[in-house]
Amino acid sequence: MESFFGLLKRECVYRRPIYRTPQEARADLFGYIERFYNRQRRHGTAGRMSPMDFEQMFFNSTVH
Repeated sequence: MESFFGLLKRECVYRRPIYRTPQEARADLFGYIERFYNRQRRHGTAGRMSPMDFEQMFFNSTVH
């Protein structure tokens, strides 16, 4: 969790000058997590693949 929060601060929060409202902060953090971190950002534990690419590869390689 500490690693995740470090990335969240470095890649999202510190790039933004200031959040004017809690809702603005919440929307920005939600966007980072749901649109970027969980879908596009490459993860070392997933072979440098995005979570969506890794999931697609996993489900395409399993026998049904």
